[in-house]
Amino acid sequence: MAGRTLLQFFHWYSPDGGGLWNEVTEKAGDLAEMGITDVWLPPAYKGAAGGYSVGYDTYDLFDLGEFDQKGTVATKYGDRNALERATHALTDAGIGVIHDVVFNHKMGADEKERVRVRRVDPDDRTKIDDTEFDALAYTRFTFPGRAGKYSQFVWDARCFSGVDHIEDPDEDGIFKLVTEYGDGEWNTEVDQENGNYDYLMGTDVEFRNMAVYEELKFWGRWLAEQVPVNGFRLDAAKHIPAWFFRDWIGHMREKVDPNLLVVAEYWHPDAEALKAYLDLVDQQLMLFDVGLHQRFHDAAREGGEFDMRTIFDGSLAAEVPDHAVTLVDNHDTQPLQSLEAAVDPWFKPIAYTLILLREQGLPCVFYPDLYGANYTDKGGDGEDHEIDMPAIACLPALVTARQRFANGPQTDVFDDPDCIGFVRHGTDDQPGCVVVMSNGPESSKSFDLGPDQSGQKFRDFLGHREDEVTTDGEGRGEFPVNGGSVSVWVRSELF
Repeated sequence: MAGRTLLQFFHWYSPDGGGLWNEVTEKAGDLAEMGITDVWLPPAYKGAAGGYSVGYDTYDLFDLGEFDQKGTVATKYGDRNALERATHALTDAGIGVIHDVVFNHKMGADEKERVRVRRVDPDDRTKIDDTEFDALAYTRFTFPGRAGKYSQFVWDARCFSGVDHIEDPDEDGIFKLVTEYGDGEWNTEVDQENGNYDYLMGTDVEFRNMAVYEELKFWGRWLAEQVPVNGFRLDAAKHIPAWFFRDWIGHMREKVDPNLLVVAEYWHPDAEALKAYLDLVDQQLMLFDVGLHQRFHDAAREGGEFDMRTIFDGSLAAEVPDHAVTLVDNHDTQPLQSLEAAVDPWFKPIAYTLILLREQGLPCVFYPDLYGANYTDKGGDGEDHEIDMPAIACLPALVTARQRFANGPQTDVFDDPDCIGFVRHGTDDQPGCVVVMSNGPESSKSFDLGPDQSGQKFRDFLGHREDEVTTDGEGRGEFPVNGGSVSVWVRSELF
């Protein structure tokens, strides 16, 4: 994954109105020039909320903004023609197209069905009542607006394992659907939170139904015939049996592209849990480094009290770097969202430097950090809150620095709780860099770059420092950094 940089080109509050696909088309060339190599797009198919759906309330996987369903033809991000233009613009710019795959559940059923259910203890989903009873549930998806185009598959109660609402009797909760699959139990090879975390929300997909299994494989092949596909981001992986994604990824690589980039969202801060999941899927994918994101959040909140020498402790990047997608924030961690743990803006230049310029991991940049975002939503207190996420001024330069200077072997100098640094030594034909950062006061760090770097002049590529550093006859230099900041020192003639 050397040199690859992923951009999440959306956030939870991306504006309605169908403009995002057009924005992708407009910015594809600039992103490639900056150094972005892959773009993660939001779910491109119709959600239950129609034109207001962020995409995680999956209704019809085969409606890419083409059919009049859920009150709209276009999705929140645009219609199918705009999606096609956007994906081809990325391809023409040499950027990989990464699609968001939301298989765990469906929402917005077209019809109710009479079903048999058992009540489930929400705090321990392994406790399923012995008593079965009849009820009505929204479990039948016929997609009348699409009228069988692309797929004639009808989803009914046999395609699902659980629901969160029933009628006759009218109740909310978690209800296990009684079907021929799994002897009345949830799927295995899922996260063990709440005893068994198969059920998350909506109408929970039953992957043990082979008709469902084949339909989802067919959809993956179909998508690749409609628009460019260079990889997938897999939503809610901790709620989906690992054996399914193990099979599905293998099928996609066999039928679509053996070099697909696949990253799963298994949101767990414990690297050991992530490593166990990687074993279950035969190491076929990458995972978001949740633990490192949490370290960034903590470091930003603690300021100078945080020991920067420990920043990678417990991270996937430290344990299995070839399977780590490193991130600073995403659509779930941004303010007012379900996993809110946003990294404070002052620390983001440091955090992005730590994921963009090091050898370990594939870094993922978040749209608001590149372009900014402003939105209003209700918080946990029920009140409206206006949120401003400022663009990080040095982020474009850091993305470019990854492509130009993050080359060659890496030497870490993590010897001070406030000020740490590292060197990328470069190669015979590619330059390196010297990186220094501080979460405390202004500081500096001494580096011995070797005799071949004697008498060389260095400047801060980020422009945070105006001075110039000159190494001595042995290639040693003292490289300064401002307080609460980061500097990326490169040879002056490379500016």
